[in-house]
Amino acid sequence: MSKQPPHPALLIPGPIEFDDAVLDAMSHYSESHVGQPFVNTFSEVLAMLRKLFQTTDPASQPIVLSGSGTLGWDQVAANLVEPGEEALVLHTGYFADSFADCFETYGVKATQLKAPIGERPQLDEIEEALKEKKYKVLTVTHVDTSTGVLSELKALSELVHKVSPETLVVVDGVCSVGCEEIRFDDWGLDVVLTASQKAIGCPAGLSILMVSGRAIEVFKARKTRPTSYFGSWKNWLPIMQNYEAKKPSYFATPSPQLIHALHTSLSQILSRPLEQRFADHRATSQKIKKAITELGLKQLASKPENQANGMTAIYLPEGITPPQVLPSLMKKGVIFAGGLHKEIATKYVRFGHMGVSVTDPRRSDIDTAIEALKEGLIEVGYKKA
Repeated sequence: MSKQPPHPALLIPGPIEFDDAVLDAMSHYSESHVGQPFVNTFSEVLAMLRKLFQTTDPASQPIVLSGSGTLGWDQVAANLVEPGEEALVLHTGYFADSFADCFETYGVKATQLKAPIGERPQLDEIEEALKEKKYKVLTVTHVDTSTGVLSELKALSELVHKVSPETLVVVDGVCSVGCEEIRFDDWGLDVVLTASQKAIGCPAGLSILMVSGRAIEVFKARKTRPTSYFGSWKNWLPIMQNYEAKKPSYFATPSPQLIHALHTSLSQILSRPLEQRFADHRATSQKIKKAITELGLKQLASKPENQANGMTAIYLPEGITPPQVLPSLMKKGVIFAGGLHKEIATKYVRFGHMGVSVTDPRRSDIDTAIEALKEGLIEVGYKKA
């Protein structure tokens, strides 16, 4: 049984429920951020991240900074692209708009290739866009948290390498790392950025990246200095390399407690095969999507190939809005999120199913949530057609 005080199960698309051992690690005693014990822990975290992202290339580099997942956007925009250069942003929801805005903040020209709500840009459209002009980077949101749309990475990366081989492939994996398969080396990815509080299962506060050797060489070849100070890889790459080599190093103070919590969550994730973890998330996702269909409800991502495995965005019945449903769900012991996509925010809710709520057989979060949704809709007058 959990030692945590009784509380509704947090089933939004992040932050998620945390394991007791991870929360215990957050209460680690205070220690020096340049002391050898902490440096050893940080080194192990970086080594485990290589396993999670499935990279064995010594030229690639994991980076962990204090900050939210959004800081990953800033690192890409400030380090890999220079003012006046071009970025192609594949749009599957709210977070592509934000990534494009981040690029523009740093003087980068962002072109969005948009798909209808619930869809993703098709490969022939992407190929045409790549042939029209030279893009320094292409970005794709692996799972857009606003729509629950899953993008396919392997075929996309193959296309980019074929059509525009100099373009870097950048993946926003904030809502996918830890619950969707990512093969960093095999798929030829250049950056995958994520955060600690979603499928990785660690409290919020860490920006986590895996960067390819190719991307690092592009960074080193910049003609202008990085357009961020805190986020500059000129400052951070030597630190991360030293940490990984178990050498104390300093640029800015990390959070020892969060690093200990991340160490615990990564140790748990890697204690069994990643393939089994991804299979568990797929199975739970299918169970939830089947239940939603049986309720007569529809998803924003209507096509199975576009549906994420760690979250589901669910259209509410006509005439029912999130404020009518969400308080009832909380009373029944679960917390869902309201809509986020600005065009349809009042029409849907989001159900996050990641991490221990999926992988811990002692937890009944998912079954409780499905029943709560059924009962909550009946209470506000919904009758299946």
